[in-house]
Amino acid sequence: MTIMTIVGARPQFIKAAPVSRALHGRHRQILLHTGQHYDDNMSGQFFRELGLPAPDLDLGVGSGRHGEQTAAMLAGIERAMLEWRPATVIVYGDTNSTLAGALAASKLQISIAHVEAGLRAFNRSLPEETNRIVTDHLASQLFCPSAVSARHLAAEGITRGVHVVGDVMADQLAWAVACAAQSRVLERLGLSDRGYFLATVHRAGTVADPAALDRIMRALEQLDARVVFPVHPRTRTALTAAGLEPRANVTLVEPAGYLDMIRLQQGARAILTDSGGMQKEAYWLRVPCVTMRDETEWDETVSAGWNTLAGTETDRIIEAVRTLTPPAAHPPIYGSAGAAARIVELLA
Repeated sequence: MTIMTIVGARPQFIKAAPVSRALHGRHRQILLHTGQHYDDNMSGQFFRELGLPAPDLDLGVGSGRHGEQTAAMLAGIERAMLEWRPATVIVYGDTNSTLAGALAASKLQISIAHVEAGLRAFNRSLPEETNRIVTDHLASQLFCPSAVSARHLAAEGITRGVHVVGDVMADQLAWAVACAAQSRVLERLGLSDRGYFLATVHRAGTVADPAALDRIMRALEQLDARVVFPVHPRTRTALTAAGLEPRANVTLVEPAGYLDMIRLQQGARAILTDSGGMQKEAYWLRVPCVTMRDETEWDETVSAGWNTLAGTETDRIIEAVRTLTPPAAHPPIYGSAGAAARIVELLA
């Protein structure tokens, strides 16, 4: 088959890598990059480290408002689909690239496979929630990371084509942990294992709220160890616009490559984030995670006791870091390795 893989943002590159390897030699893959993440730290470096082939097409859409960004993607993806005529389109996660790929394929009556189907935060104010719901209702094959995700779909009347395959990020992480041993990021930043906290903030709802950013920065500045903060370009712009200058214990650094980021997570005393992918990586790496949101689509990590929701209030964040003590139990909540191979078998 000719299969078109659509990616656009850093988390999607990570998810697509193991599936791309599993597709190699079995099917013809067309890799389309929308350009949602576009600078080298956020895109090119990830392609190189993950061993992803160069995109067959890069739309170069860049950033912008949701409507204009999604519309530009939709037009470019439709042209590519008409040229290559794929039998199936694979979309990942919950970004505008996901939504645009699903909409274009649906209009052209091309089969849609959604990897990471069935996730729900149950908050319609999140743009990612809209993207997930629409994509799931358009998809013909829905690859869920857990039984919880499949139950969410069933509650919405989606039962056909639903497969619980596990999480493809687990496949990628197993490879990355071995490679991350070669990273020297701790030495470059003067860090020691368990001697620092790792923080990331990138979600549009948080970054666009100067008051929320201020509360988060005040919390980070009151933690009792150094905080390493790889800053998304959008977040750096927002910090500058709000006049927020971190104090001495918070070190702003450029976005880290995939292997450096895994090493930073491995060595952290705890992770503070609003990222969905990092909540899972923290769980697999057995590092406590404080999620600076009021809800999460990865409830299993919270139920397991390794993740806690702290919102964006300064006192709640500090208290969460102080009190979170994960249990000894560490169940395999997202299945065993091999999700990418299972997906490719089901596609066939």
